[in-house]
Amino acid sequence: MPDAEKVPTILVIDDDAEVRYSLNRVLSAHHYGVIEAASGEEGVAAVKRCPPDVVLLDNRMTGMSGLETLQHIRAANPRQLVILMTAYGTAQTAIEAMKFGAFDYAMKPFDPPKVLALVETALRTQAESLSAKDYRPSLNFEEHKEGIVGGSAPMQEVFKIIGQVAASDVTVMITGESGTGKELVARSIHRHSHRGNKPFIAVNCAAIPDNLIESELFGHERGSFTGATAQRLGKFEMCDGGTIFLDEIGDMAPATQTKILRVLQEGEIQRVGGTGAIKVNVRVIAATNKDLEAMVKAKGFRDDLYYRLNVVRIRIPPLRERVEDIPLIIDYYLQRLTKAKKTKVRMITPEALAMLCRYRWPGNVRELENVVYRSAVVTQGEAILPQDIPAEVRGKTVPAPGGTNAGPFERTRTTAAESAAPAMAKVEAESIAAGEPALTLEHALNFLFAELGQGDEPMLARLERELINRAVASADGDVAKAAAKLGLTKAALKKRIGK
Repeated sequence: MPDAEKVPTILVIDDDAEVRYSLNRVLSAHHYGVIEAASGEEGVAAVKRCPPDVVLLDNRMTGMSGLETLQHIRAANPRQLVILMTAYGTAQTAIEAMKFGAFDYAMKPFDPPKVLALVETALRTQAESLSAKDYRPSLNFEEHKEGIVGGSAPMQEVFKIIGQVAASDVTVMITGESGTGKELVARSIHRHSHRGNKPFIAVNCAAIPDNLIESELFGHERGSFTGATAQRLGKFEMCDGGTIFLDEIGDMAPATQTKILRVLQEGEIQRVGGTGAIKVNVRVIAATNKDLEAMVKAKGFRDDLYYRLNVVRIRIPPLRERVEDIPLIIDYYLQRLTKAKKTKVRMITPEALAMLCRYRWPGNVRELENVVYRSAVVTQGEAILPQDIPAEVRGKTVPAPGGTNAGPFERTRTTAAESAAPAMAKVEAESIAAGEPALTLEHALNFLFAELGQGDEPMLARLERELINRAVASADGDVAKAAAKLGLTKAALKKRIGK
């Protein structure tokens, strides 16, 4: 039932007096304030005069049509929630209604429970949108031109290594799961090197057939094979003086591996069908999501090439190992979409953010980018709400050790609770052996002090993060309940989560 302190107002726009009367009775019986308008023109004037909470708008009316009225209402108040009512549920009507900004549409003849459910959903959406009004971006978009976003310890280590290897010509091997951003790291290394003003060429070794990859990489001479009607330069020649990024190198055929080894050893290539060696000055950065060490042992990858490529290794952690970076990454993508004028969405509600932080992200950052974009496209307002998130993400959350869902700062692979379990068991065993209670507060505090003292993060900051995480998880993502448990206001907790 709506909040008794403020009665939500519903504007019904329909040129049929009986329909207006019926809707008025149904809505008034459920304690809504109802305003009536007999035409689109009257309805637009009513919205401008005093915006209602929700508009129920008939599609087919004399004079201004429902879709025309919808456009005028949205122009007057872009945040106005409008439910279109129609007796003709055609695809065109549905598509145009959503395109022009309708929140939803209802079919005639009316089913009162369904109409009430739509109105209640619209009001709940409005309330959730208001909860995002205090949201502020966690990062400055202009400071992340590299496209690599992360404040977690694992990503800070990646940034350090990029800085250390960029100035040299050392060969780099980047490892990590698909979607973690290996090419972004390679581009960053190139951009900060002395080759930064020279070409950077990325080659996906898995996407090129074995019979074509040598020609793609090293070029070919005219007449060297059927279809070779002209001489063609390969990627290595085109990239002379710059950097070549060999992505998914674990999928490269053995014959091509041999030729790559020659490039690294001799600094020269030979075109397919050619007879002479061609000198090239190219830095090689390779990447893979496969276990090359296992492939070397199984004779599936040349060991000499592996050692040549693996001079410096950079491991990009999967997103589930740096969950604390998710709010930053979401901010980055929202700002990028806004700057590209692909969406007007600038915010995400704390509830939606918590939901995204509880997901395991098998597709890593690439999947998160896709989900943010999809959610921003379908949302009705300026903030992403929980219901805007794709169903496959909403339905799959990671359980925390206590059986609840992991909160926005929980590391899902090795959580603090999981890593602490052996040490806590040892303390408990020692207590029992000494005839003491299984686990006293003193024991727990001693352990906690020692555990929080590990690493570079300040103890209070880590403790606050863990407490907030567990409070939000135990409240199933309900920020208000979590705030009450922590003795904070909801606004104060949102601010700390954002921080």
